[in-house]
Amino acid sequence: MAGRHVRDLGFIVAAGQIIRRDSKYRMARRQALDVIAMTPHNHIWVAKVGQWFSRLSGGPIVLVGEEIHSIGYHILAIGIRNSIAWRQPASSAIDEVHRQGGVAIAAHPIASYAAYDAEAMRKLDGAEVVHPIGLRNEAFAAQLRQFFGRTRLTAIGDSDYHIGPMSPQLGEMGLCRTYVFVREPTEKDLLDALREGRTVVYDRDHVYGDPAMIRLAAEDGQLPKLALTGREPNFAGLLSGTVGLLGLLAWTLTCGGVWRRLD
Repeated sequence: MAGRHVRDLGFIVAAGQIIRRDSKYRMARRQALDVIAMTPHNHIWVAKVGQWFSRLSGGPIVLVGEEIHSIGYHILAIGIRNSIAWRQPASSAIDEVHRQGGVAIAAHPIASYAAYDAEAMRKLDGAEVVHPIGLRNEAFAAQLRQFFGRTRLTAIGDSDYHIGPMSPQLGEMGLCRTYVFVREPTEKDLLDALREGRTVVYDRDHVYGDPAMIRLAAEDGQLPKLALTGREPNFAGLLSGTVGLLGLLAWTLTCGGVWRRLD
């Protein structure tokens, strides 16, 4: 999956690049992202607005979804039409994701977010195996790998991008990416590829995903380099996000004053 610039409170972004299976991959822009999955916590209206705006402005493909933010588990529900109740076991939440034609991905499933019984594990489509928390903490990285190894799952890497300092693990969009192998760059083909495990994900020392796709990526030779171009979370990013929030606050207060005068 892939994208450019997205922002919202409680925002999760699964980001990466599209790779066509029927042609040799050539990267037109080294840092460009082609698709993003917008998954705000326990609602989808922001994602729908983001999809509408991106289509209007010629931006990246936006997959509508939400992060089902429950007790003991977080699930990225991608490709859904309606918000899904969070007060339910993981297994039944996954059933509803699938009923709507979506893909269910375990979000940052470290020990404190891994409340999936055997039935839920059997139904999951994928799991985040590369995530900023793993880049910062090797113990968390090991927990992500351990969860991913419990059963056959589509490999997912994403930046978990939130707005500026509101992010618990601040990082640039695209810091962690999922390379998705598709026949055509459409929402349907992307969702099918996620269901079928046609992804490759890199971290500093490991590669995850479908063995055939890993071999294809290795033959091309460009993806590992691209996967390591994201910068670590840093003070400059924190400062930038803080300034952005202050600017948004100032704009809101100013516009509010204008509307009051007009009334």
